[in-house]
Amino acid sequence: MPVSYELGKPTTLERDLDGGDRWTLNFGPQHPATHTTLRLVLELEGERIIGVTPDIGFLHSGFEKLGEHLDYNQYVVVVERMNYICPISNDIAWHTACEKLFGLELTPRCKAIRTILAELGRIQDHLLNVGVSGLDLGGFTAFLYGFNERETLYDLIEQISGSRFHPSYTRVGGLAQDAPPGWTDRVLRFVRQDLPAALRDVEALLTRNRIFVERTKGLGVISHDDAINWSLTGPVARASGVKRDLRKDEPYLCYADNWDGRGAPAVQFKVPIAYEGDVYSRYLLRLEEIRQSCSIIEQVIGMLPEGPVNVGTDDKVVLPSKREVYFSIEGVIAHFEKVMTNRGHQPPVGEAYGANETSNGELGYYVVSDGGKTPYRARCRPPSFINYQVFPKLMIGHQISDIPAVLNSLNIIAAELDR
Repeated sequence: MPVSYELGKPTTLERDLDGGDRWTLNFGPQHPATHTTLRLVLELEGERIIGVTPDIGFLHSGFEKLGEHLDYNQYVVVVERMNYICPISNDIAWHTACEKLFGLELTPRCKAIRTILAELGRIQDHLLNVGVSGLDLGGFTAFLYGFNERETLYDLIEQISGSRFHPSYTRVGGLAQDAPPGWTDRVLRFVRQDLPAALRDVEALLTRNRIFVERTKGLGVISHDDAINWSLTGPVARASGVKRDLRKDEPYLCYADNWDGRGAPAVQFKVPIAYEGDVYSRYLLRLEEIRQSCSIIEQVIGMLPEGPVNVGTDDKVVLPSKREVYFSIEGVIAHFEKVMTNRGHQPPVGEAYGANETSNGELGYYVVSDGGKTPYRARCRPPSFINYQVFPKLMIGHQISDIPAVLNSLNIIAAELDR
């Protein structure tokens, strides 16, 4: 029987020096294959893993507690740091919960732009994951193929938000500003020309590569029932045959029918499903999700409506535009009242939960209001934290060299673990 590891207790090696060959190995928190401050305490018999104890808590960010001291717009700069691979997805998910609390209905143009950005965020995350699938197993070129296109995505995010890495672009009831002229044309060029070429390169390098297939196929298998019992979501669950996607099951933004209030149909896309539940299936599924995201973006841009990106400012919720603030005394007064006094951002007393289908699964925020400017409570349902639960079970019987492949296929983001 494997000896369980307890922090502060003698290691297995110390206990088994009388002739046993079991020993304890620290994997991380500085190991490059963990991609972050993540520590695994491994129980080994030779190269075979017989026990894994994840040790999280190295960041001590206090992200959720900060939500009780920042107002509903200020907190967006914090939530996007929970997943620094695709921050824009966190922005959208947070304000989805806020708008449920405030009882706001977004404008059609805002919904369309948010949908485009949500899919760009999905592509942003999946590109890194697919590239690192090769990098962790020695295929550095695949990583370059994926990361090169991420640079273009950073450019697109910067052009619309003004910030390259942490955009802080959404606001309660809308967006910080409208998309600049020509932005949608650049997005279309990316999803029609640049990205498909990069995906072809990645697939040519990895998908039928004998080394890659043998290192990923049949590895880290999650059964359909286990995926449900562990509450897994996103590509990790869908690669095990769990047919759940919030964009279809609980549609929002342009994924819902009549999203513009004039009968516009929901965007059409397929939800990729696999049944093997291994690392290789999760790799293939993310590639297909990137293609489906490209199709969604093309559809939304094709029916992008005109009009404002924010709901009306007379409800004391939405900030006035920068132009109003810079060029009118009324705008200055309105901005001052909503930011510096207690006259703005005051939702009704109550609670709300809003969730989006992000790159790793269901990202949800639960917010409680006591009627003040800041949330009484703000909590996150981070998909990485939920998905990570299954990792110790997955690694039993595998070798140390299998850890990078399995860990990357779950796409763990440390800031979601230690929020």
